[in-house]
Parts: sequence; C-alpha cells; structure tokens
Amino acid sequence: MTFVMNYLMNLVSALSDRARSERGDVPGWVLITIMSAGLVILLWTVAGELLVQVFQDAINRVSGN
Repeated sequence: MTFVMNYLMNLVSALSDRARSERGDVPGWVLITIMSAGLVILLWTVAGELLVQVFQDAINRVSGN
C-alpha cells in the first residue's frame, strides 16, 4: 500500500510541476479570440442578410415548407 501511495504522490507532484511550467501564451490566445470575434462581426456585417436567407431556405427544405 505504501508503494501505491508513493507512486500517486509522485505522479501528482510531476503533473503539478508540468502544469506550472506550461502556462501557455495567454496574450496569444486573447489575440486569437479577439481576431476571431472581429472576423465574425465583419462576416455578419457584410453577408448577414444572405446568411439568414440561406439558413431559412435550408430549414424550409428540411421541414418541407
């Protein structure tokens, strides 16, 4: 039983050390998120009415209207 406890403690320690060392690139992810939101807004502004019409046509075809 002691072997299993030591193994689990070492595993948890190793995983927590790895998690601390790999924090990631937070500013990069923020930039990607903002750019993605900007692209969605731009696309919706340019082609919003067409996208709505395509969606409504697809729903009408599926529902048989």
